[in-house]
Amino acid sequence: MFGVTTSDDYRPVAWMGRYPVDVTTILVIAHVAAMIGGCLLVAFGGGAFFTWLMFDSQAVLGSYALHQLVTYAFVHPPSGILWFAVEMYMLFVFGREVERFLGRKAFIALYSVLVLGPSLLLTAWGLSQRTGFAGSQYVHLGVFVAFATIYPRVELMFRILAKWAAVVFVAAYSLQLLAYHIWWELGMLWLTTAAAFLFVELRGAGPELAWVAYLKGLMRPKPRLHVVQRSTTRRTVEPDDVYASVDPILEKISKSGIGSLTEGERRQLDRARKRLLKES
Repeated sequence: MFGVTTSDDYRPVAWMGRYPVDVTTILVIAHVAAMIGGCLLVAFGGGAFFTWLMFDSQAVLGSYALHQLVTYAFVHPPSGILWFAVEMYMLFVFGREVERFLGRKAFIALYSVLVLGPSLLLTAWGLSQRTGFAGSQYVHLGVFVAFATIYPRVELMFRILAKWAAVVFVAAYSLQLLAYHIWWELGMLWLTTAAAFLFVELRGAGPELAWVAYLKGLMRPKPRLHVVQRSTTRRTVEPDDVYASVDPILEKISKSGIGSLTEGERRQLDRARKRLLKES
């Protein structure tokens, strides 16, 4: 059910008075602090610091600037403040629900995959073509995809189901990047979408996929020999004392009613009744 904690691992990192501070809240605070710091740097002529933080495949491969594999996601130029606000809304609202469902450790693992996966892809791409990127829009779109995978039928704004909203976002981004031939960003988009979806599915948190279950059934080794147990007919031995055989059953009826009898007890009671009718 949407909004319910289902993981035993979900617990706040800290408390601010009566309000819990979870991993998602810390991430929002970190991104907001990075955005404010970036605005101040630009205002006082330190915008070149962005170059040291944003991802550049040439710097990573040539100068071993490995910090850029992570720091690129915390670069938020002042020109994109409005979209940044939408991102933080998506992270805070949907990220908290994903964290509640998966648990704190799993959510940290998911966020790490969504940050490192695209930068590693761009690093590999940079072996043949120089690539660069800054921002966290694909990371937080991946968080929303994870939410839509867990709660596909939750209604969002204008009564749109979460799964269709995720499809629309991914499709719109794909068409935009396809139109401008930005292939490495298109790869980032599809990678984060697939990573978020599969991360949830492999943990068994998403809806059951019939085709996955079918493929698993095909991959299971089939036994060559089938052992068929021989059926044996059991003879029912009627006790000599009919009353002794039905006394426990009658006592059970007096305590719990006739509806409490099993099929075997009903048959035994019926056999005793027929035997008494023959003897009378």
